[in-house]
Amino acid sequence: MADKTTSTPDLRHVKEAICIDTNRVYDSCADKDCITDLRVYLTDRGQCILENSSSVRPRSAQILNCVVEVEKVPFNRGCYSVDLTFFVKVTLDAFNCPTAPPSTIEGLVTFGKKCILYGSEGNVKIFSSSYVCDGADDQNPIGNTNPQAKVQCVDPIILDATICRICDCCNTMGSCCNGVPRNICRCFEGSFDCDCGEKAIKVTLGIFTIVQLERDVQMLIPAYDFCIPTKECCCDTEDPCDTFRKISFPVDEFFPPNLKGPDCAPPFDIGGSGACGCGCNK
Repeated sequence: MADKTTSTPDLRHVKEAICIDTNRVYDSCADKDCITDLRVYLTDRGQCILENSSSVRPRSAQILNCVVEVEKVPFNRGCYSVDLTFFVKVTLDAFNCPTAPPSTIEGLVTFGKKCILYGSEGNVKIFSSSYVCDGADDQNPIGNTNPQAKVQCVDPIILDATICRICDCCNTMGSCCNGVPRNICRCFEGSFDCDCGEKAIKVTLGIFTIVQLERDVQMLIPAYDFCIPTKECCCDTEDPCDTFRKISFPVDEFFPPNLKGPDCAPPFDIGGSGACGCGCNK
């Protein structure tokens, strides 16, 4: 494919203006949230291990799903509230005694987030048809006029994990494990039981998210030409050693580079000469 990436397009090469159907981002926001005292819901297996443990250590967290709901904001035309419910799988090490190896337990953490974004207005009814193999070519259900919310996030960081009593691990942002969806339950071994045991785990999570409101629009854009690939398809299998020889030696992995710059403050002065002992320029 031709590489013509420039900061300012050359309109002299535009052949025509074409109309495309795409999603336009009307509003977006980025957040860095630290959520404290979230209860970890355990299965019967994990709860049995916790009852015999004296401390826990966090290992990792993984987002299993995020339920997104979009609703209009009353008396504020064009604005919508985006309600997010996260389902996070956390993995921890449970210690029975200092000399014994830890036991790994997995639990579920749920929390919610809400933001208000501008999504413009639309009153059209959207219909579309799609081909279904070995079936009738029926139309898809009608779509509402609310914009579509898109959530981008990375797996959270477990900042803290402690053992507490169940009565002390209540958080208004958490939900009871009796309402866990079945597709989430299939990610764990055993069954959830909120009423068993005397101990519980509460964690603090840090998470980064980007929320966008998009709406289906038709836009007029300039067209330069068709995208014709210029790279030839290669089906030859190279020798693995030949492929390895083409990889550059990872010097930075063995010798980490020094941080140089005017903002680097020397930790000490060698011999009173004013030279920076860390190799930075003064």
